Amino acid sequence: MDFIEKAKIRLEHWITHNDHHKEEYELFAEQLEEAGKEESARQVREMIRLSVQSNECLRRALEALEK
Repeated sequence: MDFIEKAKIRLEHWITHNDHHKEEYELFAEQLEEAGKEESARQVREMIRLSVQSNECLRRALEALEK
């Protein structure tokens, strides 16, 4: 397996890994909100937004490898 194939596998893994964490983060933000910790929930949601952007970069990197 060459470097490019390994890079594709790594990027795919990171994308999937991050997607799974996103689900956990959303649940946690809801729990924080229910506990009356709105600012903490807001910060977690901001982190979710940034994580989504990060994953978009990883997806574009994967697409670029496939060209």
